[in-house]
Order: sequence, then structure tokens, then C-alpha cells
Amino acid sequence: MNYSYKGKILISTPDISGDIFSRSVVLIIEHNESGAFGLILNKRNRQMSNRFNNFFDFKIEVYDGGPVENDKVFFIVKGKKVTEFYSEITPDFYLTEDIENIISAVLSKELSIEDVKIFSGYSGWASEQLDQEVQRKMWTVVDVYNLDYTLPNDQTLWKSIMQNLGGEYLLWANSPEDISLN
Repeated sequence: MNYSYKGKILISTPDISGDIFSRSVVLIIEHNESGAFGLILNKRNRQMSNRFNNFFDFKIEVYDGGPVENDKVFFIVKGKKVTEFYSEITPDFYLTEDIENIISAVLSKELSIEDVKIFSGYSGWASEQLDQEVQRKMWTVVDVYNLDYTLPNDQTLWKSIMQNLGGEYLLWANSPEDISLN
């Protein structure tokens, strides 16, 4: 491994279609010799959202973090640290699995639900797997540029980033989801 993608955004290319990574925007939280860990920022999970909404009197959106361990819940939080169990993503954002402290902070209004993004599962890569996928052009690696990780993003995030990259990415942004229809 020559380079770490930690803190970068992965944009799936149209070569990835038909699975959870199709038109995905993934934040890489960790990347080292052992592998990589990330969360998909733009895939809402309606079923998990409905489950959470059955317990709370405010709307909660849950996102598919990836295809691995969908029974695990992760939170990206903006601002105040309400748990000692976290990994810093940037000075403004952190990642935690501490469901008790996050829910408690939201219910007590110490944290706004708008400053929390909830994920079911994660995206994981074995040692050098992500590097190989990037070399095979399955992913475009993008430096983060003022992206609020807690915003309620959907497929428009993928298209917007592709359009901002310009060139051939602009063509991809406007291609149909099923590229065989093109």
C-alpha cells in the first residue's frame, strides 16, 4: 500500500452497477495495510428508517453504510462530542457506535438530530482490495471539499459530484442508471 484514502470520498464509476455500490458516494474513514472501512453517504434505507421512526416522535433517516454487518449501527456526528468513544473524521465531525449516548443527547436536545447521520452496516475492503478496485477504475477518489456528512443526501449527491468533476465525469453524471440502456 503506497497511499491512504483515509478522509477521501470514493465515487463509484458506471462500471459498478446492479448492487449497493451503484452510484455510491463513500466516505473512507480508515485505510491502512489491513484494509479499508467506509460509509456510503447517499443510500437511504427506508426499512431501517421506518423501524427507528416507530420509536421516536421525530423523523429519522437511516442510511445503508454498506453491505457488511447490517446489524451494526454507526453515527456520524457534527459538532459537540457527547461520548468518549469516537474516532475523529475531521475537527467538525466524528464517528461513533455509542447508540446510548447519541440517542440520549438527541432526546435531551444536547444534540440536534440534524447533526447526526445514522448508518446501518459499513463498507469494508480487505488488505489492498480497495487499491486494486481504484486501479481497475471502479472508483474515482476525490478530496473532500466542504461536504457536510450529516446532510440528508440521496442520488443527487453522486450526480452533483460527477458534474463538478467535469470532463468524462459529466457524461457519466448524465448517463442512465442502467448503462446498457445508453
